Amino acid sequence: MGQYVIFLVTAAVFFVFILIVSFFRRYKRCPSDRILVVYGKVGKGGEAESRSAKCIHGGAAFIWPVIQDYSFLDLTPFSIEINLTSALSKQNIRVDVPSRFTVGISTEEGVMNNAAERLLGLSITDISNLAKDIIFGQLRLVVATMDIEEINSNRDKFLAAVSSNVEAELKKIGLKLINVNVTDITDESGYIEALGKEAAAKAINDAKISVSQKNRDGSIGEAEALKEQRVEVARANATAVEGENTAKITIANSNADRRQKEAEAERLAVAAEKVAEAKALEEAYAAEKAAETVRAVRDKASQQADIIVPAEIDKTRIEIAAEAVAEQTRRQAKGEADAIFMKMEAEGKGIFEILSKQAEGYQKLMKAAGEDSRSAVMLMIADKLPELVKTQVEAIKNLKIDKITVWDTMGSGKDGKSPATANFLSGMLGSIPPFEELFKMAGLELPDYLKGKKVEDAEVVDPDKAKS
Repeated sequence: MGQYVIFLVTAAVFFVFILIVSFFRRYKRCPSDRILVVYGKVGKGGEAESRSAKCIHGGAAFIWPVIQDYSFLDLTPFSIEINLTSALSKQNIRVDVPSRFTVGISTEEGVMNNAAERLLGLSITDISNLAKDIIFGQLRLVVATMDIEEINSNRDKFLAAVSSNVEAELKKIGLKLINVNVTDITDESGYIEALGKEAAAKAINDAKISVSQKNRDGSIGEAEALKEQRVEVARANATAVEGENTAKITIANSNADRRQKEAEAERLAVAAEKVAEAKALEEAYAAEKAAETVRAVRDKASQQADIIVPAEIDKTRIEIAAEAVAEQTRRQAKGEADAIFMKMEAEGKGIFEILSKQAEGYQKLMKAAGEDSRSAVMLMIADKLPELVKTQVEAIKNLKIDKITVWDTMGSGKDGKSPATANFLSGMLGSIPPFEELFKMAGLELPDYLKGKKVEDAEVVDPDKAKS
């Protein structure tokens, strides 16, 4: 009984352990550079109809088995090179805008669901191609709404327009625009190059004028600086002497305060040291007393563990073993008694069924014989007659006669008249056990040649034909 209980407890503990391990394995944590997408049944009622997935960034979720599964979206940004050529501007001038866009999957609430619905399972190459198509279209649209001068001179406005249009479209598939870098803008007619040359010439002329003005201002500034230098040097020397004297007075006062405070600190340190030594001795004595008390308790517990606990363990083990032997004996005796009872019950049922069927058969036989017991007995004998005949025949069935030779002479029978062959056949038939009485009880009549009577007119058998 005790072993059975231990087995059940062990099985329960193992089941709980497996359940806990399965629970922790289904609890998924989301790294900071990924989005955890839980799909399947992620809501209740109407919510489940409108939400195809649940997105988690920087957290964790329990994934229910069978009804839910999970996957991750990588937040690592990737760069897309966009070489836009022959884009038609507002002035109908075709320009080339080589640029590079840096995009990544968005962590914005709502936009993450778009990414889960449209990008889950796609590779970086597939996502890059999808974003490239969107960026090409929006970049052409922005170029078509601006003049060449705006695109070339006001790059901030151009980049802001591109970022606004592209990011709005990228959000629809769950992406976020991180950076836009336009390297150089050219056109087929050379208009932008001409604007650059004009701006360069203007900048050179402005620089020459600015250099002349700066040289003039430099000479005037140099003279003013020399004057101010001499005045400031004299003023600084006077201030320095005054500062030195004040500093010496301050140093002397500081040294006096320092010596006074050092003496006070020395006195306080000596007193504190004496108090600390006395307190340390007191704490040491108290600690020794506590240690002795703990040691006494430990020695007592050690003696109990060495003597009493093993005795109790032996007592419990003997009781459990005796109980197990008694339980085994009881179960074995009960099993043997149940087996004997079931065997006797089965035999009784079998005998009861046989006797019941025989009684029913006798009742039907009496009914068929018209409630006449004699007729019923005759019917039973007639039914068993083949078996009786078979039994009679079995007496000579196994006799083997390889060959019979008969020399027949007229008048060699017992009566001096009948042939010997006829007497032989009659005697052979007479050797069969008599059935006349059995047939009479059954209401039948045997033929004369089976009754053992003499055959007066028996046909003489040719000796050659009598051989077998």
